[in-house]
Amino acid sequence: MSLLRTLPVEHVLERGKNANLRRTLRGRDLVGFGVGIIIGTGIFTLAGVEAKEHAGPAVTLSFIIGAVVAALAALCYAELASSVPTAGSAYTYAFATLGELFAWIIGWDLLLEFGLGLAVVSRSWSSYLANLFGLPQVLFGETAPVNIGAVLIIGVLTVVAVLGIRQSSRLTNALVLIKLAVCVLIIGVGIFFVDAANLTPFVPPAVPVPEGGSVLEQPVVEGVFGLEATAYGIGGMLTAAAVVFFAYTGFEALANLGEETRRPERDMTIGLLGALGLCAVLYIAVSFVLTGMVPYAQIDPGAPLAGAFNTVGLPWVGALISIGAVTGLTSVMMVELVTIGRIGFAMGRDGLLPAPIGTAHPRFHTPHRMTIIGAVVIAVIAATTPISELADMVSIGALSAMIIVAIAVPVLRRTRPDLERPFRVPLSPVLPAIAAVACFYLMLNLDLLSWLRFAVWLAIGLVIYLAYGKRHSVLNHA
Repeated sequence: MSLLRTLPVEHVLERGKNANLRRTLRGRDLVGFGVGIIIGTGIFTLAGVEAKEHAGPAVTLSFIIGAVVAALAALCYAELASSVPTAGSAYTYAFATLGELFAWIIGWDLLLEFGLGLAVVSRSWSSYLANLFGLPQVLFGETAPVNIGAVLIIGVLTVVAVLGIRQSSRLTNALVLIKLAVCVLIIGVGIFFVDAANLTPFVPPAVPVPEGGSVLEQPVVEGVFGLEATAYGIGGMLTAAAVVFFAYTGFEALANLGEETRRPERDMTIGLLGALGLCAVLYIAVSFVLTGMVPYAQIDPGAPLAGAFNTVGLPWVGALISIGAVTGLTSVMMVELVTIGRIGFAMGRDGLLPAPIGTAHPRFHTPHRMTIIGAVVIAVIAATTPISELADMVSIGALSAMIIVAIAVPVLRRTRPDLERPFRVPLSPVLPAIAAVACFYLMLNLDLLSWLRFAVWLAIGLVIYLAYGKRHSVLNHA
């Protein structure tokens, strides 16, 4: 039963008050961080790829479905983040409700999610930069033996992340303004080139996918329920929803900034729901404009938006979109790196990772050790590992974390009904249960190989926990 021992909520709250982290963030800063991490590959890549391969114009509905599931999870995060503001997010929530073993698992998952997410985005950033400035593909392209561009951008952002949360926030907000301007340009100009014929039928008829490929590449849901693999139709739209959900997952990074927020009881809810709502509107509008401008079968999966504007004779808009992609992906990486530092900081402070990781820099008041260690490890991965081998692992880590958070809401209400909750999930435990089931269903839409890799990652984490974390846990000294 020692594996299920919990961390008292009072301990979490008192520790947060005495942490050597600087409380400088406001609600608008959190919204900026949220938009900074959420708006990225979803707009610049995924909308076009999923329209072409799975959903057609119905990719707009896929983004709506993804937004609804993300909103259910965000409500759960908002209740816990406003009640128990902490640097550990879902990791600490699990520690206070479900026990130490679950806390370790979810912390380990979050490091996987944000670490590999940073590696994926850094490689995409490097490719966009190479295309924008004509840089050599042998150093900056996806086929580069060692992706120098990915390593360089991680190094630069690590310096900013260590210097302070305020500096990170200012850089993120500046990049977000550029990114939002590009999104508004896409919608404002593209709407005049929407052709109704390209949107008909809105949900294309389902067609079977040719057989082939390894069984490991088959979505788990198809194998479990014996479903035929199809593209388009309702099935294709749902498959696309599972993929584009990845575009929304970054909002959970905000929950790690509770100890650096001035009024977390109010601002955490504003940041979480405000950022997700704004990004959902932009995703839905851009996907509608894209599929209205170009027949879905003719979308360029490499550069969907730039290609669409080239098709209608506006290449200058495509150039601006490439600039927006570079700035947009930079803000995504900035927030992911900040998040990795806070998760490791929380785990080190609890003794599950070495104690020096759980200390803040005396001058900059940032978790500098974990930020630097994480950046070095991720830079090595980003330099040598193709995007195709990393992307699905990000989604499975995010979804598993959201399931734990959804379960934690009704558990904490039962175990600590007296806890002050500035924000409460309506219709609990029904909505948290729906959120958990929806996230698990989306996990089942990922292929078997992703599940096997996820199992290996968890096994490695369990060995580390049993060999080190369990013996050094702060609860051993309580």
